[in-house]
Amino acid sequence: MSFLNELNSKQQEAVKTVEGPVMVVAGPGSGKTRVLTYRIAYLISIGVPAYRILALTFTNKAASEMKERIHKLVGEKSRQLWMGTFHSVFARILRVECEKLEYQKNFSIYDETDSLSMIKTCMESLSISSQQYHPRAIRSRISSAKNQLISVQEYADRSLDIFEQKTSAVYSDYQKRLKQNNAMDFDDLLLKPLELFKSDKKVLDKYHEYFRFILVDEYQDTNRVQYALINSLASKYKNICVVGDDAQSIYAFRGADIKNILDFRRDYPEVTTFRLEQNYRSTTTILSAADYLIKHNVDQISKNLWTDNPAGDAITVLSCEDDRDEGARIVSQIFEQSNKLKIDLKDIAITYRTNAQSRSLEEALRKNSIPYVIVGGIEFYQRKEVKDTLAYLRLLVNPQDNEGFLRIANYPTRGLGDAALQRLQSFAAERQLSLLVAAQHTVEIEGLSKKAKHGLLMLSTLLRKYNELKNEVSASELSRSLVDELGILRSFKEEGTVEALSRWENVQELLSAISEFTSEHENAALEDFLQEVSLVSAVDDLDGNRNAVTLMTLHSAKGLEYPVVFIAGLEEGLLPLYSTVLERKELEEERRLCYVGITRAMQKLYLTHARTRYRFGDVSYQSPSRFLEEIPKECIEIVESKIFYPSRAYTGVPKQVNTRIKRSNDAEYHTDVMPDYDSKECVVNGVKVGMMVEHVVFGRGKVLSLAGSGDSLKAVVEFTLVGRKNLLLKYAKLNII
Repeated sequence: MSFLNELNSKQQEAVKTVEGPVMVVAGPGSGKTRVLTYRIAYLISIGVPAYRILALTFTNKAASEMKERIHKLVGEKSRQLWMGTFHSVFARILRVECEKLEYQKNFSIYDETDSLSMIKTCMESLSISSQQYHPRAIRSRISSAKNQLISVQEYADRSLDIFEQKTSAVYSDYQKRLKQNNAMDFDDLLLKPLELFKSDKKVLDKYHEYFRFILVDEYQDTNRVQYALINSLASKYKNICVVGDDAQSIYAFRGADIKNILDFRRDYPEVTTFRLEQNYRSTTTILSAADYLIKHNVDQISKNLWTDNPAGDAITVLSCEDDRDEGARIVSQIFEQSNKLKIDLKDIAITYRTNAQSRSLEEALRKNSIPYVIVGGIEFYQRKEVKDTLAYLRLLVNPQDNEGFLRIANYPTRGLGDAALQRLQSFAAERQLSLLVAAQHTVEIEGLSKKAKHGLLMLSTLLRKYNELKNEVSASELSRSLVDELGILRSFKEEGTVEALSRWENVQELLSAISEFTSEHENAALEDFLQEVSLVSAVDDLDGNRNAVTLMTLHSAKGLEYPVVFIAGLEEGLLPLYSTVLERKELEEERRLCYVGITRAMQKLYLTHARTRYRFGDVSYQSPSRFLEEIPKECIEIVESKIFYPSRAYTGVPKQVNTRIKRSNDAEYHTDVMPDYDSKECVVNGVKVGMMVEHVVFGRGKVLSLAGSGDSLKAVVEFTLVGRKNLLLKYAKLNII
């Protein structure tokens, strides 16, 4: 147990309290992952068999790093540990239990692209126009319904407007088609186990005994389905340990519910709570700024962050003229900091609120020959040539996968047009056959050309041949042989373009990944590889060895750390992101997002804002984010653009009434009573919401809302001629009509 000496006293207590429910509220950089890792190692060291422990994470990367560390601490005894992401663990359970739900064990897992493709198929079948009703919007509604445990029938009963009624019809057809294809989407990987636990007590009892101890990382990011699954599995022994930070709950758009962590004490009244408040990552200045900022939120568990680290440099606020100036000045500071701190480019991250912001930043980096990587761009396993090759492999594993069949039916070209495939689909539907089986009956399909019949027959013969080989050769050998026979690599080489060469390299990389997987996993089947790659996330793909600046959204940055961090675009309407009025809960999530960004920085933090930037194809006049005013002025230095504007001074932290209240669960919360600048009665320089005003360029318009304060006060005005504009009142010079 000597490894316990590597923990501070509070961390040790959290690790050694093993019986009953435990909540570890862990501030950023406080050793959360270490506590989780050492707690598992401690459980194994005191005699708990590894297969009795279930540890749930949110990324494969986190799971693999923890597994490796646990193995170093306790050795081979950790091999049978159940650890992974929610989706990977419950997919593993479903492989064992899915026949009880009338699925076959070789079911396919549809990612977002596959799912969207099937949504489009459903809409076409139901004669729902994809021009009038966007497939992505319908897919989002269906995913949201699943995450809120709303069944097809319940959704139909709740559907009030025409869009919801159309979505309801697609939802019903979508679920039927998934079942016919022996496939599940990501949401089903969590819904189906819950459905199983509710309907079959014997199965639930089995997993109660399997998982005597349950640990959950990033508990603040759990949604309703994950919450229900955890509580279902923990209901017998209640040996559940959740680790997280309510102040880093930033995934509401994915269904994450901050109440899960805020109300944990209500769910488990006997809980033991530990607060990890010592930060090992950031300078005192950076941590102080983050702490002051987040204390403006009402919904939070109180904690007082502290560090023994030095004060470090002030946070630099770059006040820029426009987004091009912003990019240029960030590049300048990259050169300065890499020389000053003697750090590599991979030690620097540029973060932003929306993906669209990366364009001007990329342009500046390219102009200055600075290499960069983007997290959340087109990920490796989403590239077309990789998806196409994987679709072949999926069909070998699950011949019922109709979406996979349609993807590769005419790749490489086999003379199969839309009309031929439509006839094949109609034939298959009439006889309740999969498309692959139907392709073996081309003689019976009316209206097919000789070329189409030949193409379908060749495809079905090829797939049948490799399906028979599947259990005789390794997954690596099988995939290489299939790709070679298809001529995919040969066609890329013959094309000879730079893009074709890149695609050739990507397919080769996929084949290498399969070889690597089979060498690392004893008796690895093709099914195992396909399951693993279907659950890879953007952060999992991040290559930490490449010496390049990292660009990413603030959402992607959570869990990472860099010596130097830039947060670009700290402007009203961008961070916080909103179009008109922002509700308190939405504002608090935006503030948590800013907090996450700040706490990624170890040594130096830059916050940037621009006075104008191109948004939605037009120049928008921006005002500095309110979050800049919530950071103590002694923590920051303001560097103005030398291009044009006069100096602007920040007022520091606004006056506020800071009180503490107790909730019924005795958890401490902060309530900060802030001046209400969003009130519809707000009047500035005579400008009031609802008034008609005139602008020298935009003409006449109506004031829709006012937000901000002082020099940062901003109005949203609907102009008759040019539509809606965001204007900084200090410079807009509006005349009241």
